[in-house]
Amino acid sequence: MTETAKRGRRKVRVGTVVSDKMEKTAVVAVTRLVRHTRYSRYVKRTTKFKVHDEKNECHVGDTVRIGETRPLSKDKRWRLLEITKRAE
Repeated sequence: MTETAKRGRRKVRVGTVVSDKMEKTAVVAVTRLVRHTRYSRYVKRTTKFKVHDEKNECHVGDTVRIGETRPLSKDKRWRLLEITKRAE
């Protein structure tokens, strides 16, 4: 059995950068649709993740792919995989 199969699949999310003011860290907002229990309508829920950005290459408004990783600091558990779309 390979090492990655033992650990399990790491989560991958797509989101938008909302802050890049920290050194080597960006805040990425990931939006998902959740069905309301009573009214059966879809409601937007947004979660913010602190992402490790080694080269400080992403900026506010960029669409990025992030991947789960080991804890890098108190709040950082995600790493920047790629910038899919630059902000205009």
